[in-house]
Amino acid sequence: MIKYLILLPSIICMNILAQGSNTDALIKADIEFSNLSREKGVKEAFIAYTAENGVLLRPFMMPVVGYDAVKKFMEDGDSNFQLTWEPLYADISTSGEMGYTYGLYTAVFKDEKGVEKSSRGTYVSIWKKDKHGNWKFVLDTGNPGLEPKK
Repeated sequence: MIKYLILLPSIICMNILAQGSNTDALIKADIEFSNLSREKGVKEAFIAYTAENGVLLRPFMMPVVGYDAVKKFMEDGDSNFQLTWEPLYADISTSGEMGYTYGLYTAVFKDEKGVEKSSRGTYVSIWKKDKHGNWKFVLDTGNPGLEPKK
């Protein structure tokens, strides 16, 4: 019994250290997702990072459910804007297979007169590792309404 008590702090510390590195990997995946959106466009980024059972929740519309539906939504949607975001926080389940990130996004677009405008808001993404160990989102949603950066 005493052997197990001696090992317990080591096991707890290893779990905490692993949790931190897993959180870093999830934040990295979210940043790479945003970078792909900036470099290749919203469509390509969302198609690349959507899980098979991924869901998009957007204001004023029904949920977009499943990879194929998200892909169609992205292909049919307006892509005349740039969307980037910055994760502020991430957490991961003890198993390391699911997690979430939240942060701030910025959308840059041109209005009907061709004047560049921007919109900011908050987002949350729930992530799950796929069968290859890559992070894919299973749910993504955002809320507009923050003041534009000046």
